[in-house]
Amino acid sequence: MTADLRRLVELETPSEDKPLLDTAATALTRWVAARLGPGVAGRRHHGGDHGDVLEVTCPGSAPGHVLLLCHYDTVWPAGTLAGWPFRAERGRASGPGTFDMKLGVVQAVWALRCAHELGLAVPTVRLLLTGDEEIGSPVGRAHIERLSAGALATLVFEASLDGALKTGRKGVGLFDVTVLGVEAHAGLEPAAGVSAIHQLAELIPAITALGDEDRGTTVNVGLVRGGTALNVVAGQAGCGIDVRVAQPGETARLDAGFAALRTSDPRARLTVRGEWNRPPMVPNEATRRLFALAAGVGAELGLALSEVSVGGASDANFVSALDRPVLDGLGALGGGAHARHEHVLLDQVPVRTALVTGLLTALAPT
Repeated sequence: MTADLRRLVELETPSEDKPLLDTAATALTRWVAARLGPGVAGRRHHGGDHGDVLEVTCPGSAPGHVLLLCHYDTVWPAGTLAGWPFRAERGRASGPGTFDMKLGVVQAVWALRCAHELGLAVPTVRLLLTGDEEIGSPVGRAHIERLSAGALATLVFEASLDGALKTGRKGVGLFDVTVLGVEAHAGLEPAAGVSAIHQLAELIPAITALGDEDRGTTVNVGLVRGGTALNVVAGQAGCGIDVRVAQPGETARLDAGFAALRTSDPRARLTVRGEWNRPPMVPNEATRRLFALAAGVGAELGLALSEVSVGGASDANFVSALDRPVLDGLGALGGGAHARHEHVLLDQVPVRTALVTGLLTALAPT
């Protein structure tokens, strides 16, 4: 499994690099077929400008189907591997994408292989590998919603949080506020101008005030841009905003808050653009039952599983929003997602893979 992890990490897969994603999708298709053997059926759905979606069906001996959900794209740009190669030493493996989430892909495939080699009764499994999760799943979402329909469970192989499974996640909104002012010479006729930067500076406190700690809502202005020169009253300015919500009702409140923004100078023009990238993942009853089932399997393996809600979003949010059973965090143990200290703990790989195999057998209707 460590060798397979190396193979996947050494396939660089930046979300925005279509040629590299295509190369990786071809290699992944061959690797999955080699690991799972004959009898599996694969389809490759064209992703347009984004990564293709790989769909693999493994017939089971029990009724129903389970969706195993993974993504193969990463946040790391092409060439990262040259300065940060894959390493496995002292029980840890590191490299771009090890933790988020290439070890999760390896564990999903090997959990299936384990079930088949042991002759265990499991439902039909549909394995979905998407290539655009890190940029919001513009292509993958439709396939996720299609394949999770009627599933006994959707199991998502994002990394675990210190061993805990993820049953809740915040929803994400990405917005951009642009102000158009009136340019003028800052020395000769400053009053003739309207500074877009000054107007934006007045708006930012109103934007961040939309956050509500008690409701679990955060508003972060993460990017600011504007102006052309020191001696010019700025004609344009803007900011990029990341919004996280824990409660579904917060999306409407935030939408109303953005719509109510106004500049103090009527000569300035204000534009707000953006969208809700993912709805919040709020544990439903089906997910609670699924976690209880996983906890029972974990106990048989000596694992005391806990559940947790986190601020990051994943493709699990889409499934949860449709009130379907979904469990996340079944991937790697380690740390450093999206950071240079990204790593996984190799000694945890066998038991976490066995957990998935056990859960598949437990999901087989009796």
